[in-house]
Amino acid sequence: MASSGPDRATVRGLLELTRPGNAVAAGVLTFTGAFVAAGIGLGPIAVVAAVAATVFATAAGNAVNDYFDRDIDRINRPDRPIPRGAVSARGALAFSVALFLGAVAAALALPMLAVAIAVVNLLALVAYTEVFKGLPGVGNAVVSYLTGSTFLFGAAAVGRLADPAVLVLFALAALATLTREIVKDVEDVSGDREEGLRTLPIVVGERAALRVGAVVMGVAVLASAVPFLMDTFGIVYLLLVLPADGVMLAAVRASFSAPSIAQRRLKRGMFLAAAAFVAGRAVEIVGAV
Repeated sequence: MASSGPDRATVRGLLELTRPGNAVAAGVLTFTGAFVAAGIGLGPIAVVAAVAATVFATAAGNAVNDYFDRDIDRINRPDRPIPRGAVSARGALAFSVALFLGAVAAALALPMLAVAIAVVNLLALVAYTEVFKGLPGVGNAVVSYLTGSTFLFGAAAVGRLADPAVLVLFALAALATLTREIVKDVEDVSGDREEGLRTLPIVVGERAALRVGAVVMGVAVLASAVPFLMDTFGIVYLLLVLPADGVMLAAVRASFSAPSIAQRRLKRGMFLAAAAFVAGRAVEIVGAV
């Protein structure tokens, strides 16, 4: 009985490594991509496999990121599992490998184009911390692509990668994530500087980096109007995406004084925008019945 406490602490630490909320959210985004591309009833097995692959891959990426970031996290995130001693560094690495294998197994049930996206994404996840993270803006761009690509992955799983609405959704998500990543780097400047990383705020200054993020978000908001202007989605989509745009623009403004609050609001705005795309496709499906 005396050993049950540490065991529970380790299990809890392993779960925390995956950032379960983020992993599940990524799976939801993959489902959203499939739904926006094809509606319902097309390739349900492929959709389930794509969602599972996304959840596993995201969890694995989060775990391996904590492994590589363990020294930085002692400064920026001392409450994370490795710095606080709940999980050993070697245990975190082994766990991430197991999760990556789960992602690969799920992806093998998908069309080749989806498998290709999965392979690229898995390589990017593994290389992110050691290769891309310390390069000004490059690490941000990699994370932004990975977030947006969840929609592409879902669309590819049902054979509809070229659907215009999905491509716009990918662009909107990637651009909004790029802004959020820049804001997060501003939040983490102290630890990143201590580790010798050259993130965008360290290289160009915090306010200059936030201005870049604001411009990127402006482009994302403009992109969100494309499905309505192209008559892909109707007024319901527009009525839902405009408040999402408002949330994200307000978050960008707040980032200059409260980056930690702003980056959380940006995430909410991104999910609201994704919901607008789902509603747009759902209205189209109902109208066609």
